[in-house]
Amino acid sequence: MSRPTKANIVIDMEDVDKDDEMDEMGIDATEAKTSRKKRLVVWKEFEIITNSGDMKARCNHCKHNLAYRKGGATTHLKRHLKLCTPRKATLVGKDKGPKQSLLSFDVTEGDEMLSIFKYDKGKVREELIKMFVVHEYPFRMVEHEFFTKFCRSLNTKYEPIKRQTLKLDCMKMYISEKESLKLALASINKISLTSDLWTSNRSIGYMCLTGHFLDSEWKLQKRILNFCPLEPPHTGLSIADSISECLIDWGIEDKISTITLNNASSNDLAVRVLKENFEAKEKLHFGGKIFHVRCCAHILNLMVQDGLTEVRDVIENIRESVKYLKLSPSRLYKFNEIVKSLKLSTSKRLILDVPTRWNSTYAMLECALENKSVFSRYKERDYNYKWLPFDEEWKRAAEVSKFLEVINDVTKVFLGQKYPTSNLFLRQIWKVRKMLNDMSTDNRDFVKRMTLKMKEKFDKYWGECNLVMAIGAVLDPRYKMKLILYSFPKIYPADDFQRHIDDVRESLEFLYKEYLSVDSQINSSMSSATYDSNLSQAKKQKTDDFDEWVITNSDIIPGNKSEIDMNLDEGVYKPGNEEYEDFDALNWWKANSLKFRHLSKMARDILSIPITTVASESAFSAGGRVLDQYRSSLKPETVQALICMGDWLRQDFGVELASNK
Repeated sequence: MSRPTKANIVIDMEDVDKDDEMDEMGIDATEAKTSRKKRLVVWKEFEIITNSGDMKARCNHCKHNLAYRKGGATTHLKRHLKLCTPRKATLVGKDKGPKQSLLSFDVTEGDEMLSIFKYDKGKVREELIKMFVVHEYPFRMVEHEFFTKFCRSLNTKYEPIKRQTLKLDCMKMYISEKESLKLALASINKISLTSDLWTSNRSIGYMCLTGHFLDSEWKLQKRILNFCPLEPPHTGLSIADSISECLIDWGIEDKISTITLNNASSNDLAVRVLKENFEAKEKLHFGGKIFHVRCCAHILNLMVQDGLTEVRDVIENIRESVKYLKLSPSRLYKFNEIVKSLKLSTSKRLILDVPTRWNSTYAMLECALENKSVFSRYKERDYNYKWLPFDEEWKRAAEVSKFLEVINDVTKVFLGQKYPTSNLFLRQIWKVRKMLNDMSTDNRDFVKRMTLKMKEKFDKYWGECNLVMAIGAVLDPRYKMKLILYSFPKIYPADDFQRHIDDVRESLEFLYKEYLSVDSQINSSMSSATYDSNLSQAKKQKTDDFDEWVITNSDIIPGNKSEIDMNLDEGVYKPGNEEYEDFDALNWWKANSLKFRHLSKMARDILSIPITTVASESAFSAGGRVLDQYRSSLKPETVQALICMGDWLRQDFGVELASNK
């Protein structure tokens, strides 16, 4: 047999240990090899190697080589173990042996403080749950090998957990967070609701219910209250029952002021049922005048879709052209090469629309019109291309695009802000109506057809004044009644606009008196004695010459003038150009709450009413991510916990998810 060529040869530890033990006890190894199997503890942390022909004891922790002689003492090995730094670190990780405190910097209210770091297993688990819920990571990721490696690289004490454990922890935190939110909602006087329905990839219907309210700092808040399955059929009664159960569960059934829904017929029935329930309990706020709010974004979408059905032929060749190019990478490459040769912008790629989504049609037309000259040049290079639009079709498409641009700008107001207040919408709706009025005088047939169809839908839903939108505009100090007086004659027929103006003013007075009545009841018991005393003193006083002179030579402000009259008589507020678009009506009322004690409370509640169901609809994109094809087996209660708690934590920490995630 040939000799080994490696420098280090690992000896069989079993044989070495047995020989050493017997040598130390004075027993011949050869004689007792089969009778004694005891091993010294020290050899569990050393291995015997040969280094350049010499036998050495190598430490398993620091890899240091120490002297070794068969049958020799092991005292120096034990002494080394006591001083071995890597071994100490290992023992500390196992809660054995001496420990050294770690220092960390804690930041409290901007001040850094040096403190002793202590690994908190419970805190780590809590932050882990929040990370998975807020960012919608799949539970299985917690078991990934490199996720565990990463966590242990941050702290060697990290203990991996199973996905089932993480799920149970999420459900426990959901219950805890729900109780905290319940406690917070108990101090809120009025809550507005938005709701919508969604069907998952497993054909399970879900209803999302979102609550909107103002906190003590006059900041608009929204929280998803329920994301629960709804058994088919989705009738108005089943929707109303599900909403009622949710409100009772949260303990807010007496705090609901309005509910915003889309225009489905089942929602109309649901609203009637809920309204009757609140009325029977005498908990119908605002006298029920503005209880049902129709989603403005949904109405706008229906109106535009109806109009576009009348002009499909106008944009058909553009749609077919885009489809033809996008079906072949080689065709698209040729098209883009022409774009580059003409030095046109390459930032916008060709977009094929979804016919049921008008905003995608607008994006398709906008991009195609920018590349109008490219299509004709492409035709010269591809004889199979048969859908090149005529000049007249390009002109018509430009008119349609111009109209959709206005609608798109209006929609951005509805959808583009985190919390759009109700005062923002009337001015946008007036713009749409003005555009329809202008287009109705156009002599071109396709414009007339499109305009007529959209005006029918506009009048169907906005033929009667949307009181929330109108009153919200009046409570905007930039508009007050001026916007009503200016826009209503343009929105409504000449013989009908005054009736709508009167309705707004009467409703404004009615709501104000309701707030005045509530405040009066609260203050009556506290101030009755003081009021009687002051009244008796006033009767004893007599009018002197100065009082008579003031009456005859001055404009007297009536003592019974309401806060509404005082506010409207002051004229409109004109912010600077830079702050006009970012003007916050709620902040203005907060600053003037002492001046308008009752009216400011009314403004708080009216301006916080949501005009669209966007807040509830946005949860469905989260629902699609949480309940994707890989997690379709999640139970509905788990889905609800993940959606709701994810929303609550994101609101608390100011985290936003990318919409295209």
